[in-house]
Amino acid sequence: MDRERRIGLKWKIGGIYTVVMVLLSLLVIGATYHVTQAILHEQLSKRALAIANNLSDAAAGPMSERNLLVLSALASKYAVLDGAAYAFIEDNRGKVVAQSFGTFPEELREEHPVGGQREAYQRKVSFQGKGVYETGFPILDGQAGRAHVGFWEDALDKEVESAVFRLIGIIAVFPVAGMLLSFVVAHRIVRPIVDLTEVADKVTRGDLELSVSTKCVGLRNEIGDLARSLERMRSSLRAAMLRLSRETA
Repeated sequence: MDRERRIGLKWKIGGIYTVVMVLLSLLVIGATYHVTQAILHEQLSKRALAIANNLSDAAAGPMSERNLLVLSALASKYAVLDGAAYAFIEDNRGKVVAQSFGTFPEELREEHPVGGQREAYQRKVSFQGKGVYETGFPILDGQAGRAHVGFWEDALDKEVESAVFRLIGIIAVFPVAGMLLSFVVAHRIVRPIVDLTEVADKVTRGDLELSVSTKCVGLRNEIGDLARSLERMRSSLRAAMLRLSRETA
């Protein structure tokens, strides 16, 4: 009976701690997922802008010299970067002079912004039936044209998800540790209560020999106060029973 009571109380306390820990962890993980995802998308956007800037700088000289061979080599080089879908370079009139395609896709031409050569831009387009994040950066402040690099949407999303899930995996260790700790704490809370219950049961049956453990009596909390009161009651009853026995002998 005592064991069943101990297990039941321990599981109740541990269960409450666990539920609270799980709920808090889910809130933290959910917030971390959304915040981290937004931050990583922003960082990837900045990285794409930096890559387009690098292509713009590399294309500045060949554009001034109208060296189409070098420009084509640059476009092909940047098109094979990890996650890249394509790269192309246009002059200041919006004419594509170098590209990583065989033929410039009409689907990109239809959505391609011709104006605003002096400004960098980022847009999402559809290419070969898949999403692409495209970044354009002006060459020589737009006087020579603009360099463009497109990155597959699914490749960027996988990169973000991989980083987010790694972070969440690390965070998830803490709730698991908290759950284990909750049962350790529950056991430490329940153990003195069970000891006091055993003493109280024996007292009600007339067994006054079992004293309250010194560990419980030494506690400086409510359980310790209860243990000291129970021990005083047991001692008083035992003394009274001994006196009564001597008087009736």
